[in-house]
Amino acid sequence: MISHIRLAAAFCLLLLVALLVNSARIQVIQADSLDSNPANRRRTIDRFEQPRGQILVDGRPVTGSRDSGQQLRFERTYTQGPLYAPVTGYASQTYGTSLLENAEDGILSGTDPMLAPLPFWNDITRAHQPGGKVVTTIKPALQQAAYTGLDGRRGAVAAIEPSSGKILALVSSPSYDPGRLSGTGGAVADAWRKYNGAYAQPMLNRAIRQTYPPGSAFKIVTAAAALDAGVVEDVDAPTDVPEPYVLPGTRTTLPNDARGCDKESLAYAIKWSCNSVLAGLGVRVGLDGMVDAAGGFGFNDRGLRIPSGVAVSNFDQEMSDDQLALSSIGQFDTTATPLQMAMVAAAVANGGDLKYPYLVERTLAADGDVVSRGGERTYRQAMRPRTAHRMRQLMVEVVEAGTGTSAGIDGVTVGGKTGTAQHGVGNSGTPYAWFISWARAEGAARPAVAVAVVVEDAEAVRDEISGGGDAAPIARAVMEAALRD
Repeated sequence: MISHIRLAAAFCLLLLVALLVNSARIQVIQADSLDSNPANRRRTIDRFEQPRGQILVDGRPVTGSRDSGQQLRFERTYTQGPLYAPVTGYASQTYGTSLLENAEDGILSGTDPMLAPLPFWNDITRAHQPGGKVVTTIKPALQQAAYTGLDGRRGAVAAIEPSSGKILALVSSPSYDPGRLSGTGGAVADAWRKYNGAYAQPMLNRAIRQTYPPGSAFKIVTAAAALDAGVVEDVDAPTDVPEPYVLPGTRTTLPNDARGCDKESLAYAIKWSCNSVLAGLGVRVGLDGMVDAAGGFGFNDRGLRIPSGVAVSNFDQEMSDDQLALSSIGQFDTTATPLQMAMVAAAVANGGDLKYPYLVERTLAADGDVVSRGGERTYRQAMRPRTAHRMRQLMVEVVEAGTGTSAGIDGVTVGGKTGTAQHGVGNSGTPYAWFISWARAEGAARPAVAVAVVVEDAEAVRDEISGGGDAAPIARAVMEAALRD
């Protein structure tokens, strides 16, 4: 009898050990895979059991949370959602997160290890802290001026503080209300289908995720390259680039919208936007020099983050001379985001020292303690200081007496460059209207803001569309807001 009891006890002990081993396997070895299993709703329920942290603009929240009373308890809400959607993105119980809501999800959801009271606390307890806060660099007055200026037309605005790299405005138009995507159910699914199926693509962040041919606005890069390379020594001297200009290796002549461009100076060519002069100078700089110059401004950088990822602005690294000529005036395969073109203007304004653009000033724990800080740091030396000084003078001439006079502000030094970018098969599409600029108040030591504006569906008839007529007034409104702020 006793032997049978011992055998049964041994068998029970074996079963207990097997149970403990299996429990350890499930809770330790398979924990991560079970957590990430789509069929496991505990993680999703836990994610929405507390309010999400806030995104702040000028110290005020532009996001919030609403208790839905459902299993997924707290839904994201947005103040002036369409205005700030290109900054915040969306946080949806159905479709996930985007932009800042995605890039700073750990802080906002309370799962970032930096929020825990002790190292590895969250991993051990499988808990998360109250959602933290993300303080942005956006200025409401500039954001509103850009949004109002675009007035629902397809386009975008990016504004940067040249001396620091702070992004002061980031607007994409038309926009959408991210609050309509926050929860679950049929209404959310309908909104998602409507937004994604719309011809105007309201969920496309045109300021950082869409690239356009920059057209004549890119001539600032080419002019800086020509000065840095010594191809041009005197901006007022004739360049000897003839009109008509025949693209190298072809019989194709490059047209000018401006008059009197034959062998004109760099100063005249920037002021009146002569295609022939800048195309010829780009070829003289050469492919390697132009690639280096474009790279100095941020073109071809696949790692740019603000902290959301930014689409790559392209300048081809292998081209024939005729392609290089077209690329040097912002055509052929040259493309840029509005943020990239704001960086071009900012580099000129800041003496050639291009600061890394950033959107997050700092992140905070729920109690206000600082978790991390953004800050000024040099991104590239885009050009020599002497070149930047001469480029500022050329851009000022554009606004004072050239193609960009509609951007002028009384008592303020404003530099700018217009751009009209052809696109479509055989250049049949309505041209994009560009304007890049910077502004410095009278007596100020440094420019307050650099701005880039692109308007896709300009209102003028095709032959009359220009950055000076369609985009420059929007840039002026943003610059005026920056100078008042």
